[in-house]
Amino acid sequence: MKKFLSLVLVACMLLGLASFASAETLPTLDQLNLGDNADLAADLVFAYHRTDRREVLEGYVKQFQEIYPNVNITYDLITDYAENALLRVGTDNWTIMGIPTVAKDELPTYFVPFGTVETLAEKYNFIDAWAFDGLAYGVPSTGNAQGIVYNKAVFEKAGVTELPKTPDAFIAALKLIKENTDAIPLYTNYAAGWTMGAWDAYIGGSATGDANYMNQVLLHKANPFSDNGDGTGPYAVYKILYDAVKEGLIEEDYTTTDWEGCKGMINRGEIGCMVLGSWAYSQMVEAGPNGDDIGYMSFPITVNGKQYASAGADYCFGINVKASDDQKLAAMYYIKWLTEKSGFAYSEGGVPIDKNGEYPDLYAAFAGIDMVADTPALPGEETLLNDLNSESLLAINAGGNTKIQEIIEHAFNGDKDFDDIMADWNEAWSDAQAALNVEIK
Repeated sequence: MKKFLSLVLVACMLLGLASFASAETLPTLDQLNLGDNADLAADLVFAYHRTDRREVLEGYVKQFQEIYPNVNITYDLITDYAENALLRVGTDNWTIMGIPTVAKDELPTYFVPFGTVETLAEKYNFIDAWAFDGLAYGVPSTGNAQGIVYNKAVFEKAGVTELPKTPDAFIAALKLIKENTDAIPLYTNYAAGWTMGAWDAYIGGSATGDANYMNQVLLHKANPFSDNGDGTGPYAVYKILYDAVKEGLIEEDYTTTDWEGCKGMINRGEIGCMVLGSWAYSQMVEAGPNGDDIGYMSFPITVNGKQYASAGADYCFGINVKASDDQKLAAMYYIKWLTEKSGFAYSEGGVPIDKNGEYPDLYAAFAGIDMVADTPALPGEETLLNDLNSESLLAINAGGNTKIQEIIEHAFNGDKDFDDIMADWNEAWSDAQAALNVEIK
């Protein structure tokens, strides 16, 4: 009996070692060659948010299957994605997903590493977007530059002869649109909710020109929502929205905005502009017959005489750590194919993830404007922004849509001055810094 138990114990140890070795030998993204392991077989579920792109995404699967015919991929496209993905991330009912707003130190719990940031950064842009301890756990679907999608014909009819480069010039342009056209100058997309989060994306590189601002400076800055006095910084970004609402330069009833409907509206010239990332450009172009009228411009802030544009990753693809080894490998091949061969980033009007990729024509208006990618948090502070967001309830760049909606509400109702709103935010941020013992620099 003892001999039998010993044999069982040895067998279990060997099985454990074999499983460990199998997981450890999963190749990194840079080690894969598309076309190798062509007989690989696996069934994958891809949880994603692009409900408007089902046909395109399913077309990619068919193209991929020309190389890997035994890999079946089912897209699970979800409307309320951000919330749904957070509920599903710890389950085994998905293989690939767009990574939701988990804490950075939770990445190894849910996702498979693609390799080291140092190695992958040689070939891919924004690969540090979802990284922890030097490992990359997400590959960006596409890159976004942060600017404003607008209708060139509306701007021309309004008499806007030069794209605005400052908050004052932008508000002046919106006033010309209101005076000289029938278009809604600035469409807020208030009712959609998630669209409000776009405003947070401009407070870093676009508003400061500083790549360190979002993940390093903001965390330690005293009263970051105060007025710099020169039309820069977070204060200037949010004040543009407040002033536009206060001046009546938005839709008549912001509570009834229609996200899907606005695409056709701006294509037809019924909207002057919308504050959205570059991902939105192609959707507005395709929404009607006037695609040539759609343009994309940088956010109207100038820092010391120069404009900058925040740029970074859109949703990043992550692979479920609970998937089988064959599923993980097949998923990695598919993500590599999407990144390097599909043309997805280009067709979506995005900054290419493959550093050898091509930039779409929409970035022509960004000539002479430096794109600023946020540098990662300092070692040991990878989760500090998340912690400050949770403690302050501001959720900067993390789905803090309600606070932006409140800017619109207060400006429309005239019941709270903008400086009072920013004072409240400063107080919440300062209290969070104090609670977390954050050094103020």
